[in-house]
Amino acid sequence: MSPVRLNRIVGHIPSGRVDTRERGRIFGYEDDFLAGKLGTTSLAIKEPDDQASDLCVKAARELEKQGITLDDIGAVVVCTQTPDGHGIPHTSAVVHAKLGLADACACFDISLGCSGYVYGLSVIISFMQANKIQKGLFFTSDPYSAIIDPTDQATCLLFGDAATVSLLEAGAPGWQLTDVIFGTQGKNGAAINNRGGKLAMNGRDVFNFALTTVPKQIQSLLTRQELTLEEVDRVVLHQGSRYIVDKLRERMRLPEDKVPLHLTDLGNTVSSAIPLTLEATLQIGSPKRILISGFGVGLSYATGLLDWQSC
Repeated sequence: MSPVRLNRIVGHIPSGRVDTRERGRIFGYEDDFLAGKLGTTSLAIKEPDDQASDLCVKAARELEKQGITLDDIGAVVVCTQTPDGHGIPHTSAVVHAKLGLADACACFDISLGCSGYVYGLSVIISFMQANKIQKGLFFTSDPYSAIIDPTDQATCLLFGDAATVSLLEAGAPGWQLTDVIFGTQGKNGAAINNRGGKLAMNGRDVFNFALTTVPKQIQSLLTRQELTLEEVDRVVLHQGSRYIVDKLRERMRLPEDKVPLHLTDLGNTVSSAIPLTLEATLQIGSPKRILISGFGVGLSYATGLLDWQSC
């Protein structure tokens, strides 16, 4: 079977917005502080009745507008930690029904947060390759607004809603997932958790975790591939906040134009952050080698290398 590659990414960003400057003033924050630390002016917010599956479907409809037919989709994977209802049935099955996909289609969910895109790409590519599936869809959708406490300044200024769909296809031009490295610090998992139905986070612990693990993991992958950062065109990091992206970039001594920042009017969109940043990056340039690194809930971290293959 021909290699399965990432053919394209399409995002859906809800039109609703929460002004982070207005919300920040409630807690006594200056606009300049929010811009420098968070990097956002507003957060994308879903419609009140929309669930994770609805955002996935809206992303898929945007994919169809690009001329992609869904009649022959053989696999659907949804990465979410905020599934429809109480998670039964699985959100991927709900998406399958709403899109009217063929019965001969595998559907399952992955419960991961900010590292979910890297994990999920590896999972769906391996699954399709092992089972000779020609065409698949990988969705990310985590409408955290449903679990945000608007009085909790540690979370209510950070997270936005969005969804993405990635088209995976065997034998087509696209991005080859050349290598992936994974990591988990389960002992520190309480740093991001759900308490009584609301998200709780220790931002300092998450920041320290990212700064001490991500650069080392990135270097491990590069060493394994006998590459240097100079040989990578873009480094797409999880968009946790402007501050954390900037500090990771500085620690790795990378120029600003090599590490995209894409959260100004979005916020931290959890598993959708990396694919949304990739989508934006590919619209303004033609990189051939991209490193992606996600980190967060778990505490979990994963780094992957994408190489463009024309055939």
